[in-house]
Amino acid sequence: MAGIGFELRKILRRETLAGAARAYAYAGLISSGPLILSIFGILIIGLLSIATVIPQFAIVQFQVSVTYLIAVSLILTGPLQLSFTRFISDRLFEKRHDLVLSNYNAVVLVAAILSAIVGVGAMIFSFHDTPLSYRVLMVIGFTVVSNIWIAVIFLSSVKQYRQILLVFFIGYSCVVGLALALNRYGLVGLLAGFVIGHIVLLAGLNALIYRDYRSHRFISFEVFDRKFTYPTLAWVGFLFNLGVWIDKFMFWYWPATSSPVIGPLRASVIYDIPIFIAYVCVMPGMAAFLVRIEADFVEFYDGFYDAVRNGATYAHIQDMRNMMVASVRAGLYEIIKVQLLVMLLIAAIGVPLLNALNITPLYLPLLVVDVVSASLQVLLLGLLNVFFYLDRRRTVLFLTALFAALNGLLTGVTLLIGPDAFGYGFAAALLIVVMLSVRILDRQFSTLEYETYMLHR
Repeated sequence: MAGIGFELRKILRRETLAGAARAYAYAGLISSGPLILSIFGILIIGLLSIATVIPQFAIVQFQVSVTYLIAVSLILTGPLQLSFTRFISDRLFEKRHDLVLSNYNAVVLVAAILSAIVGVGAMIFSFHDTPLSYRVLMVIGFTVVSNIWIAVIFLSSVKQYRQILLVFFIGYSCVVGLALALNRYGLVGLLAGFVIGHIVLLAGLNALIYRDYRSHRFISFEVFDRKFTYPTLAWVGFLFNLGVWIDKFMFWYWPATSSPVIGPLRASVIYDIPIFIAYVCVMPGMAAFLVRIEADFVEFYDGFYDAVRNGATYAHIQDMRNMMVASVRAGLYEIIKVQLLVMLLIAAIGVPLLNALNITPLYLPLLVVDVVSASLQVLLLGLLNVFFYLDRRRTVLFLTALFAALNGLLTGVTLLIGPDAFGYGFAAALLIVVMLSVRILDRQFSTLEYETYMLHR
């Protein structure tokens, strides 16, 4: 994400209030824009279809189906995402641009085959009591969404953040427009609009890729060659996505907290809506994360390693290390301060917000806990990002594996305890991993000079 840092530093050099506001707005839109567009797009489809779709339960079936498509596709393609990003970065560094497009096509092909196999298998064995048109659209949608994650991770690795946001805006405008145009056909119409809109979105992302890259071969599989693979990154991609979603799946399939929706798909109203609101609330924290970590930290990170390479004095090298440490701490503190303000705002308006969504205000504590959890997730992302800059892939693997295991274990415990404990499993898992990450990072920084000179000769 260093490209974002370059842009943010350029904006912040103006040293004006307007420049700072622009930097934060830019960071917020780039980091959370696609997420916010997708969340509100699905929400708008549901709200504007209430008067048209009969039975209205079809709207719930549509929203739940789409949620599962997104969750499972993220977990399935997780092993491909980070390892593919590293491959692209390495090839661009080597100036081997001819390998970029052909290997992108290979990864897309593999993702499409995997998602099609999983989708068809699920439809055959678990959705036999649903309409054929629904099953066909689910398989197509699952394959398309899986490929979108690959395209987005590719464009992110080559720093085309604005273009991603623009294409997502166009794509989700099509999703909303087509779903509303077809909602008179009920669940199938809503899902058809979603699928066609995402095909448009995928086509737009692919157009950006094919515009900027050429290759004499259409497809090549060097990305899967053992000498180019990074198993730790593949596991990190899988485990992080699993860790983020495992508590949701447990609430969806715990009988006391969920209800059947369509086929084997279940939903948990008492958990889904608060966590949905919580993720909308992370935009300020994500903006703070990008501005402070990607702008300040990267500048001192580059300064430290430039000093090492250029043979600077030990005092200067140590100063750069100290500035790097200070920038990380300042970034984490800023994320905490911003998200504390968000939590206070949620505590103040939570009751009328829940009433507007026809949810009992008794779930306000769960909403606050979920906002805490989402804020801790932003902190964890910031810390993992720093570890990636320091090339501590095994540390990241350990932390993401611990996160997934703790979230599953502690969420299971809270489900056994009852409603008063709901949400605390996710929050506790993140808190433990964040605190451990800070401790490991402190130790890492304390030995940075030694490891730089002695372990990377």
